[in-house]
Amino acid sequence: MTKGYQALTLVVAAAVFAFGGITGFRLLTSKADTADQAATCTPKTVKKGQRLDSNLITVNVFNASNRAGLANRVTINLQTNGFLGGTISNSESATKPSRVAILTDDPRDPRVRLVARQFKDKVAYRKPDITVDTGVIVIVGDDYSGLRKKAPTRITSDRDITACVATVPLP
Repeated sequence: MTKGYQALTLVVAAAVFAFGGITGFRLLTSKADTADQAATCTPKTVKKGQRLDSNLITVNVFNASNRAGLANRVTINLQTNGFLGGTISNSESATKPSRVAILTDDPRDPRVRLVARQFKDKVAYRKPDITVDTGVIVIVGDDYSGLRKKAPTRITSDRDITACVATVPLP
């Protein structure tokens, strides 16, 4: 290798290092992009007497059992029936059902009724003592036995309901 080639290599390496250092410093000290993000959903209203489909209902499933991953499996099975998956976690609720409980202030809500019809087990209704942003709260216990085969995926609404339908952002 000639001395000229070595010097050129050293100069190019120093230039790359300097460029990388300056660019990295600028990225490190730049302000975060805090622009408002586009809406991720569009409100859809189901009027009283209209059909409410499972794809408009978010279900949050919490595991109160000793069976690892039960809330995740229940959510996957509900998604197979068209429901939207919400929060999946171990339960921090004081409600400890042996089978299934739904936390709600209104057991007659059509969203709650449709979710309840998914389960083989008799569903207990309790007042909410945990909060989530949106959707129906389900807690499963040790004796949970699964979803019904051919469970309904729609119900006639007895009230106006507004649901948030996910939008796909354009590229």
